[in-house]
Amino acid sequence: MILKRPIKVAVAIPKYGLVGGAEGFVFELTERLAENRAFEIHVLANRWRRQNPDIVFHKIHIFPFPRWIKPVSYAIFAGREIEQHGFDIVHSHERIFRTDLLTFHGIPHRAWVTKARRKTMSLFDRATAWVEKKGMGCETLHRILPVSGLVKEELVAAYPQVSSKVSVHHPGVSIRQFRKLDNESCRAEIRRRHGIKSSDVVILFVGMNFGIKRLSLLMRGIAGLSETAKSRVTLLVAGKGDAARYRNLAATLGIDDRVVFAGVVRQMAPYYLAGDIFAMPSRFDTFGMAVLEAMAAGLPVIITRRVGARDLVMPGIHGLLLPAEPLDTEMTAALAMMMDDGNRRRMGENAKKAAREYSWEKVVDRMAILYHEIAGDIDV
Repeated sequence: MILKRPIKVAVAIPKYGLVGGAEGFVFELTERLAENRAFEIHVLANRWRRQNPDIVFHKIHIFPFPRWIKPVSYAIFAGREIEQHGFDIVHSHERIFRTDLLTFHGIPHRAWVTKARRKTMSLFDRATAWVEKKGMGCETLHRILPVSGLVKEELVAAYPQVSSKVSVHHPGVSIRQFRKLDNESCRAEIRRRHGIKSSDVVILFVGMNFGIKRLSLLMRGIAGLSETAKSRVTLLVAGKGDAARYRNLAATLGIDDRVVFAGVVRQMAPYYLAGDIFAMPSRFDTFGMAVLEAMAAGLPVIITRRVGARDLVMPGIHGLLLPAEPLDTEMTAALAMMMDDGNRRRMGENAKKAAREYSWEKVVDRMAILYHEIAGDIDV
């Protein structure tokens, strides 16, 4: 295939390269696609972290007040920019009125508010849902890419008319970040930093919302272990939440000497390498990037069936899947199974191999092929 000129791609995202799961996904994907000379990448954003000379940035205005107008104003002004510049492909990661390709990072907004958060729809929520619904009827919309099977289920349930356009595209992970680190050095340093014995089995928990990620369930699961198993375990908590509350819970459960709070960690790779098990029994996660990162580091994982990364986890092969609403005893049983060194190492190695299929390089290659298909360079 000989390209006459680069394919002009517009990537729509209000905040580019800033904090957030979707923002991180878009940044990693777009920065790598910009290295491919088959594409001319444009980013339609209101804010961005830094300018890449290989990317053309377009400032999209957003009215901040009243709050309900924010999603509407971004959709309107992004649409005007798209009309003005005549892009070959518009790849949106946000709800807008006109796009060719839509990556869906969450679930339909109405379902998120009413089912996941169990709240009533505010004016902002109604405006967001309206923009989303209008975009789903866009004539140019070729493909919708939910980040997980869990998101796909919710998407098709809300918009059955687009089911033929939906295919799952998982996020990627940087395999390189783990290869350039020495496993044993990281293990020794992180454990020394937090006063953890080298012989302890470290259960790593990562999250910025301890409630949704169900840290309390994990703690109760540890408390239910036999005294012998419990004495071998340290729970290492990385992230942001009400640490004081959970310290009190740990004391009530009699495991306060088994729990360490590391706070917000900027460089997570050494922490993954210092762990033995990764546990994130969330109430709901559209994907859960930490799960894939833990797998890439060689950790077996324990998650619930309400975590989108379940797509990558074969029970008993890469880790364990708990029910959507697990009992404390089910959490304890999963941890007890992981106390066996052989089980833990076998599943960790399998997890590491599985994660290689989701390296950013492979994810970018798959997206590049899709761009070519949509642009008509190769047959769909």
